[in-house]
Formats: sequence, structure tokens, C-alpha cells
Amino acid sequence: MKKSILAVFMLLLSLASFAQELPADKIIGTWKCDDYKIEVFKAGNTYSARLLWSKDMFEADGKTSKKDVKNPNEKLRSRPVQGVTHITDLVYKDGEYVDGKLYSVQDGNTYSFKGKLKGPDDLETRGYKGIPLMGKSFKWKRV
Repeated sequence: MKKSILAVFMLLLSLASFAQELPADKIIGTWKCDDYKIEVFKAGNTYSARLLWSKDMFEADGKTSKKDVKNPNEKLRSRPVQGVTHITDLVYKDGEYVDGKLYSVQDGNTYSFKGKLKGPDDLETRGYKGIPLMGKSFKWKRV
């Protein structure tokens, strides 16, 4: 019994080592989760994303984009939040996207950001302050 468990474990380990990483540029495109829709694009050697839609992006009329009123930079407080590049500086390293910055239009704060493609149409990300444990995760589907 022990030999068969060991054999199965070794087989799974060898299969995992042959699994191919998705190319770094595979993150480029439009992604949606329950509360947000973003467009990821390449910016030099890093990746960024602009905010296309969020559940609380529009004024009561449902058409007019809210303004970035909580931005710490007073000069940017009159800009619409729709289209804001709010994820920047993501670097692809060892199969993950790391070292990114997430600007939150909800509170005006900037958070650390990372992500990983779980498949060609599945992306998991996490925004956090300090350590990843102190953050929030999002699961995205390619649109």
C-alpha cells in the first residue's frame, strides 16, 4: 500500500514539473469579476490595467461617471473614475505577476498588488497593505 501511494505521489510530482507556464502576455485583455471590469495592457516591461466598470462607478443617472474625489492629489479629484489606470507596475516573475500597485478610487489609497493566471481565462489577484495576508482577493474571468 505504501509503495502504491508513493508511486502515485511521484507520478503527480513529475506531471506537475512538466506543466507549462502560460506566457507573460497572456494576462493582456479584458477581465471581469463580480464588482469590476478591467482592461490589462502592457506598459513597457510591466503590466497595467484601466478600470472599465465597477458596480458603484456611475452617478444616480447611471450614465455619468463619478469623479475621483478621494484622490490624495487635489488636481486629479475632478477626473472621472471610468478609465483610470489603477493597476500599475506589475512584473512577471517565476509564473506570477508581482510588485504591482493598485490605486483604489473607493478610498484614495494605494495598495500592493499581485496576481497569477490559473488558466488562460482565469486570473486570481490580491490587493494588500503591508503583507498579502492583510488584503482582499479577486477571481477574474476573461471577457
